[in-house]
Amino acid sequence: MVSVLDDGWLGEVLAQVAGASTLDALHEAAVELTGKRSALSAARQALGALPPDERRVRGQQLNDLRAQVEAALAERRSVLQAAQRRLRLAADRLDLSEVLAARAPRGAGGHRCVPGDGRWGRGRVHLVQRTRDELEDVFVGMGFTVADGPEVETDWYNFEALNMPPAHPARGMFDTFYLDVEPPDGVLLRTHTSPVQIRVLQRRRPPVYAVMPGRCFRRETPDARHLPVFHQVEGLVVDEGITFGDLAGTIESFTAAYFGADIDARLRPAFFPFTEPSAEFEVTCTICRGSGCRTCSHTGWVELGGCGMVDPAVLVAVGIDPERYGGFAFGFGIDRCTQMRHGIADMRVLLDNDVRILRQG
Repeated sequence: MVSVLDDGWLGEVLAQVAGASTLDALHEAAVELTGKRSALSAARQALGALPPDERRVRGQQLNDLRAQVEAALAERRSVLQAAQRRLRLAADRLDLSEVLAARAPRGAGGHRCVPGDGRWGRGRVHLVQRTRDELEDVFVGMGFTVADGPEVETDWYNFEALNMPPAHPARGMFDTFYLDVEPPDGVLLRTHTSPVQIRVLQRRRPPVYAVMPGRCFRRETPDARHLPVFHQVEGLVVDEGITFGDLAGTIESFTAAYFGADIDARLRPAFFPFTEPSAEFEVTCTICRGSGCRTCSHTGWVELGGCGMVDPAVLVAVGIDPERYGGFAFGFGIDRCTQMRHGIADMRVLLDNDVRILRQG
């Protein structure tokens, strides 16, 4: 048997360590080479029979040998652990890019798209998001900027700054989701995008021409025209010399630009606490083209949103002089626009995973 202090012992040990192909085999080698019954341990126990000077020299040699063996074991262990980790990751990998060529979508002209030809797409932009993008483009083209705000709001931004103090009866128009945090009834999921008006007016001084799209939440019972989680786009203009005629002209220009010249819009008197005077604006039902159907409750018209002249109290809340500046605001549902633009009879399908709807994006 080769002694641990012989010239060839360390080479044999290093070869044995390098030859371990698994972590279990390496563990067995470590026990054999450095354990209590190993040659290194036996050689250390034999040091007691040597003279002091020779014992000191032999002891240092054994310490150096053990350090080299342990370093080789640690390096091999790191290599095997990395290989094992790669194998585990490869086994757990999900190939989400795999598609069946026979089911690949057809492109323009009916051709079958194949990966890599530049026309391949594994997803679609949802109709609601597509509508939001189109609406932003329309309003940017009309001279508006785009702003946004948080979906979780305080009571002050969602109600009080919009001329609805606590216990105001107009709050009953909004079926609000309040969050269970302190202060009670002080934090909520915004019920409309109008709070962004306040944030915009706090950041900017007039003139302000902005639209604010986003998601809103109300305790609505889902039906053909309503969803509990929906999307709105808010518009705000604050400048000198603004009149109700500017509001009506903006609504008319938007309707023609987005829906087409054959779709009409009309304004009907309404009440909103943050605008005075206020109106609801409706457009010709695109499902029945005005003849009457279930979607429009057989009226031929579909309410798109509300609008009106900004109430002076709202301007005062953000430190703007209502004697010098005036403005108008409007807000309408993006989901409702999607419904009208694409002829969807029931808005609830926008939340379904129906591929016939998803493929339209």
